Amino acid sequence: MNATNANPEGAGTEARLPDVEITSAFWRRYIDLVIDKVLPYQWSVLNGEREVDLPPDPGGNPVDAYDKLNHSIRNLRVAAGEEDAPFRGMPFQDSDVYKWLEAVAYALHHRSDPELRRLADGVVDLIARAQREDGYLDTFFQIKEHDRVFKRIQQSHELYVMGHYIEAAVAYWQATGNEKALGVARRMAACIEENFGDGETQIHGADGHPEIELALACLAEATGEERYAAMGRWFLNVRGQDPDFYDEQNRADGWDRDFFAVIRDFPRTYYQAAEPIADQRDADGHAVRVTYLCTGLAHIARLTGDASLAESAERLWDSIVRRRMYITGQIGSTHVGESFTYDYDLPNDTMYGETCASVGMSFFARQMLAMKARGEYGDVLEKELFNGTLAGMSLDGTHFYYVNPLEADPAACKGTPDKGHVLTHRAGWFACACCPANLARLITSIDRYIYTVMADGTILAHQFIASKAVFPSGVRIEQAGDYPWDGVITWRVDNPTDRAVRFGVRIPAWSADSFELHVDGGQARPDVVDGFAYVEVPAGGEGFEVRLDLNMAVRLVRSSNRVREDAGKVAVMRGPLVYCAEECDNAGPLWLYSVSGAAPTEAGYRFEPDLLGGVGVVTKAAMRAQEDPEDGPLYLSAEDRGISELVELRMVPYYTWANRDDGQMTVWLNRS
Repeated sequence: MNATNANPEGAGTEARLPDVEITSAFWRRYIDLVIDKVLPYQWSVLNGEREVDLPPDPGGNPVDAYDKLNHSIRNLRVAAGEEDAPFRGMPFQDSDVYKWLEAVAYALHHRSDPELRRLADGVVDLIARAQREDGYLDTFFQIKEHDRVFKRIQQSHELYVMGHYIEAAVAYWQATGNEKALGVARRMAACIEENFGDGETQIHGADGHPEIELALACLAEATGEERYAAMGRWFLNVRGQDPDFYDEQNRADGWDRDFFAVIRDFPRTYYQAAEPIADQRDADGHAVRVTYLCTGLAHIARLTGDASLAESAERLWDSIVRRRMYITGQIGSTHVGESFTYDYDLPNDTMYGETCASVGMSFFARQMLAMKARGEYGDVLEKELFNGTLAGMSLDGTHFYYVNPLEADPAACKGTPDKGHVLTHRAGWFACACCPANLARLITSIDRYIYTVMADGTILAHQFIASKAVFPSGVRIEQAGDYPWDGVITWRVDNPTDRAVRFGVRIPAWSADSFELHVDGGQARPDVVDGFAYVEVPAGGEGFEVRLDLNMAVRLVRSSNRVREDAGKVAVMRGPLVYCAEECDNAGPLWLYSVSGAAPTEAGYRFEPDLLGGVGVVTKAAMRAQEDPEDGPLYLSAEDRGISELVELRMVPYYTWANRDDGQMTVWLNRS
């Protein structure tokens, strides 16, 4: 376990993280898949060793300028002066390499892999050679736009790119002790500190794509240096102070010299820059930008004790979770700007639901938990981990979704431009390839998402992932269970310290009315405070056992009737998993099916080990209307209801869809 971790001294919550070995069959399969297939596959793409066919860009960016070879690593070699070639790819393409490096760092925690370590060390060396003496590093500008550094930050993504490197450097340093990686990050941060601030010659604005804020928080917590958190706080507070800042920069740079002309005239809310953070009431604009900004808000609020930033994080959390989030945890209702729209606007077939946005919500939820022990944060994190994020990757690890709909039809995707951003089969890569590496780094860091240690030493067990954990305090916890298929979770806690440990177990909202908690063999009835049940683990003891029994019955869920698209419909869930119907299991069209809204005990459940890597399958009685003849009238009398038959509707977990035959899929079902 963690054979390569150098365990450098850190500060804050990250320093209190346990050393975790994942034993969950569900998550172990995904971790091994990423290490054995996903990271090598992504390396071969990033290094230009594998041709990829690019689908139309779902965000509307042109892809005709990109050939079948990716040039991310080559761009770094060119910036380092080791090769002579033009820049190729998206301006922010360096970030794909950095996310890959971060995923490798987490992978090395799970398994010693000399070849992977050799490749990653080589990448760090290359990055160090490509960095300018002043600490600046962005190959697009170093190769192609030398005179425009920090001149058009509405669109340039420079701080976004460098933020992703800082995150990767922190993770790689923590995993391997590689000081060169951290040194590059420190020089990068110094360059940013030199160029941005309140000084007369400094830039008084923030990157159009938030990311640097959360990256600086990571650097601050890892190194214990408060200056980085202070810099992140400045970036948060400067955003929106001067709503005309981007326009003024663009005019000075040349109004029509856009990097992304499509986004220049988007409203300022797209960049979260229409007003100061303290005044923002709703989660507006580009969904990934919002989640990265909010992650930085929560993290820096905790590091600095800034109550105003904490209030803003909570306010934006409520806006997303209560009014703008899909049942799977996905966010982003429109492909136009990859953005939020308005409250309760949650279309299922034209939605965006970018994989990166679900990853970003996972980051946000984790930081909210570190700030406050509130079960809802763990509930949303669970929703994202088991539904919103995993749907973004095929079970073979080499195909990915950028857009994740809750209803899809191959004919509609091909036949109407309004749904052209939706694919019913995953792609091997994208011109804008942010999602594949983002998902890889989340999966390989899953051990960081199981427990949160609060400032008073309380240990929160909020994700049910079988594992063995050793905390810096000496406390050891072995969690067992076959979640998400089985709802019995046990924790065996050894507390060799001379103080009792407060241990909080999350009670999911979906089982809050029906659960049992057993402590050392006896049933306990503790008060549930904000979604957590607390027990005291005595000092100097071994084998203290806590067992949670959750209600894993299949259940039907409806949305608020403020959501027009889901009115009169129900979704099927079991435990944390959202289920969907696919045409490969049920004769289409799927919109002809309706299910009873009666007690969900009518539904059947069976685990099928040979299907889709081993999944629980739900079957439920449904009525299927006979399809009207193709050459029949387009409109009929309402009295002619047609013929319906009783059938068995078969459903699989949403994250597994589109791994078999191409066809229709739906999460929401008509309610009879």
